[in-house]
Amino acid sequence: MGLFGWLKKAPEIKKAEFVSPATGKIIPVDQVEDETFASKILGDGFAVELTDGEVIAPFDGEVTAAFPTGHAYGLKDGLECLIHIGLDTVELNGSGFDVKVKQGDQVKQGQVLVKVDLDQVTGAGKSLVSPVVFSSGAMFTLLEKEFAVKGEEILRLEQ
Repeated sequence: MGLFGWLKKAPEIKKAEFVSPATGKIIPVDQVEDETFASKILGDGFAVELTDGEVIAPFDGEVTAAFPTGHAYGLKDGLECLIHIGLDTVELNGSGFDVKVKQGDQVKQGQVLVKVDLDQVTGAGKSLVSPVVFSSGAMFTLLEKEFAVKGEEILRLEQ
């Protein structure tokens, strides 16, 4: 380190392109107990079995879909992603979902999309397994983790 080495800026840490939208156990999408997701008809991805009721935007983008029932969200910014909270939760008609965004909103990575009352969802007999799929066909490598933490990097997108 030279005389003026202290003037050098520390290297910037690159923000992850995609972070986990939720906290919980990671499940491969092909093991989700819903044929539509498991067969990857809607796209490849992964699922998180929620242990925390806050679901956030995994990247900056536009909310392309925000179902009135609060159970599913589409996001887009080059990358297209569908976040489906729980399985068969559309049947709850919005009960247990406190929606924080609407279709057309611009969101920032980490912004809360919805707060979910986990006890209410499970009390209604619904699964908390929440698929996250890439409807744009994005290629990715899931990091080798068994547990996702919302806001932390969970995968690497392949260019």
